[in-house]
Amino acid sequence: MSGVLRFSLCHQGRKENGMENTTIAAISTPLAVGAIGIVRLSGPRAKEIVEAVFTPVGKRTPRTVPGFSAIYGRVHDQSGQDLDEAVVFIYTAPKSYTGEDVAEISCHGGIFAVQQVLRVVLQAGAVPAQPGEFTKRAFLNGKMNLTQAEGVMDLISARGAAASRAALAARDGALSRKIETIAKTLTDTAAHLAAWVDYPEEDVEAVEPASLFASLGGAARQLDALLAGYDTGRMIREGIATAIVGRPNVGKSTLMNLLAGAQRSIVTDIPGTTRDVVEDVVRLGPDIVLNLADTAGIRQTDDPIETVGVQLARQRLETSALVLAVFDASTPLSEEDLALLDRLEGRPVVAVLNKTDLPSQADRERIQQKIPHLVALSAKTGEGTEGLAQAIRQVLHLGQLDASQPILANERQRSCVLASREALEQAIQALEQGMTLDAVTVCVEDALEGLLELDGKRVSDTVVEQVFEQFCVGK
Repeated sequence: MSGVLRFSLCHQGRKENGMENTTIAAISTPLAVGAIGIVRLSGPRAKEIVEAVFTPVGKRTPRTVPGFSAIYGRVHDQSGQDLDEAVVFIYTAPKSYTGEDVAEISCHGGIFAVQQVLRVVLQAGAVPAQPGEFTKRAFLNGKMNLTQAEGVMDLISARGAAASRAALAARDGALSRKIETIAKTLTDTAAHLAAWVDYPEEDVEAVEPASLFASLGGAARQLDALLAGYDTGRMIREGIATAIVGRPNVGKSTLMNLLAGAQRSIVTDIPGTTRDVVEDVVRLGPDIVLNLADTAGIRQTDDPIETVGVQLARQRLETSALVLAVFDASTPLSEEDLALLDRLEGRPVVAVLNKTDLPSQADRERIQQKIPHLVALSAKTGEGTEGLAQAIRQVLHLGQLDASQPILANERQRSCVLASREALEQAIQALEQGMTLDAVTVCVEDALEGLLELDGKRVSDTVVEQVFEQFCVGK
C-alpha cells in the first residue's frame, strides 16, 4: 500500500507498540491563576492512579463508582500529606472522550496547586501526555475521524462567532458527512466498473457512459464547491490579513488605534511618523477578525528610513486579503491619493473617508469610481465606524458563507480534496477519449483514496502525527 496504510492496520500497529497501554496525564486548563484547574488522565490505570492520590469523603471511590460520576475529597502526596481539596470526575470506557477510562481532577486553579496535583499523578504511574494525545486517542479508538479531530483544534483556537460555528460544525461531522456522501458515490461507481470488467459472464448491469458521466460529474461539482469556499472559510477561521494604507497624515494610525481599542500606533501631526508595520488582531462585531497592519504613508521621500517603511507598506498592500484605503475628507484628493486609487482598482478594498468631523473637501464620487465600497467616519471621534464591518462583509462576500455547512479547514484537507478532484478530471477525460474502463476505474479509485485520507480512514502515521502535534497539551 506504499506509504499509506489502512486505518485499521495503523491502529493495530500502535496497540502492538504499547502506546495505548500507558495512562497519560496533563493539565487541561490554562496554566494561569483561575478559579479551578483540571488535571486529566486517560488510559487503563486512570482510576487506579487517581485512587492512589485521592481520599474521598464517604465510601465511594474512583474504581467503584459508575461512569459520569463525581466524587468530592482531597488530593494527597505519597506520604499522605494533603495538597488540595478536589472533585474527581470519572468516565468509564468506552463512554468517554478518548474511548478509554478517563479521570479528571478538578482542584483550585492556582498555578502551584495544579502543578502539585499533576506531579503526584505522574509519581503514581501516569506518563506526561504529548500535544493532542487525548484527542489522538479518541481518533484511534474510533470516537471521531480526522476532520472531526481537526474541528476540535479549530474550536479551541476560534477567535470569532463564525469561526466557532464552523469549527463546531466540523466537530459534529458536517464535512465528514459530505465527504462520505461523495465517497459512497465513487465507491459504488468503482465497484460497478470492476464487476462489469472482471465478471463479464455474470448478470451485471451494463455500464452506461451517460450514467457514468453523470456520477463522476456530480462528484466533481461537489468537490468544486468545497474548494471554492476554502479561501473565505480560511479568512473566517484565521482572520483577514488587512493592510491600512494611504498617504501620510490621513489618519491611518488613528484608525488603527480606534479599531484596536488601545494606543498601538504613534499619532502626531508630523507626516511620516509611522516607519514600520504595526500589527494587531482586532474583532469587528461577533464574526469578523482582522489581522490588522498599520503601514507607513505611501509617498515619494528622500528619507532612507521612511523609504524602507514605504516599501514595506507596498509589500503588505500586495499580499493582504483586504485593504483599508484611508483618505482625508478635509482636503482635496492629492496626486498620491489618485495614484493609490489607480493601484487599488479591482482589489478587495474598502475606502475609508476619514476626518468627517471636519469640513468636507474630498471628491467622494471620484473615490467611488475606483472603489465602490466607501465608509465615511471620524477615526478621532469614532463616529461612523459601525458601517465598516458591513462594508467588509460585502467586499469579501462573507455573508454568502454559511458557517454551519461543510467547510475545508486547513491546507491538508484542501490538498486531499484537490487530489481527488484532479483524479476525477482524469477519469472524465479518459471516458471522453474512449479509453478502457480499466483506466477509468484506476482514476476513480485514486479519487476515492484522497477522500479516505481526508477523513483518516486511510492515512499514514506521518500525517496523523502532523495533525495532532499542532494541538495543545491536555486536549
